[in-house]
Amino acid sequence: MPIFKKLKGESDLRMAMIGPRRDNRVLQIGAGDPDLIARLASAVGLNGQASALAPDERAQEALTRAATSRGVLVDVKVAPLREPPFAEGWFDIVVIPDLIGGMRPHERVGTLQGARQVLRVGGRCLVIEPAPRGGLGALFSARQLDPHYRTHGGAEAALQAEGFQPVRTLAEQAGLTFTEGLKPDAA
Repeated sequence: MPIFKKLKGESDLRMAMIGPRRDNRVLQIGAGDPDLIARLASAVGLNGQASALAPDERAQEALTRAATSRGVLVDVKVAPLREPPFAEGWFDIVVIPDLIGGMRPHERVGTLQGARQVLRVGGRCLVIEPAPRGGLGALFSARQLDPHYRTHGGAEAALQAEGFQPVRTLAEQAGLTFTEGLKPDAA
């Protein structure tokens, strides 16, 4: 039973860090946490919009199943993560859970550029990923990360390289790191 409480707490932490409002338009890139987009859809309500970008049909099915189980509407599209099929500047928040740390550098760059494209000016891109582990935990961790990603600044450096400003790590808690970047005015 304690495992379920921990998972619920982690999910609540993710929602608190994202901070969606009733009228937000949110996009989740990838299917690293299928239940997250369903929770986001519940939070933004009918005045907002929840969308997800899936890399393949299997991920689309997982995201759609999560939304259906919660009884919420989510617009799930399958497309390359670097080419979101959504209007430029449409979303208030783009969430990228458990994804970019394991990508090849060119995939990561393309995904972040796609996120920047669909964000409105002042919109937030939030990267959620596992916190770095030390000691024996690092040796036995099953997660595969790009070896250069963490040594070259992780999500903060990746977001800054793609033009997000300001960029900051919001928190490192419950084994997760939350890093946020804003889309600046082009001027």
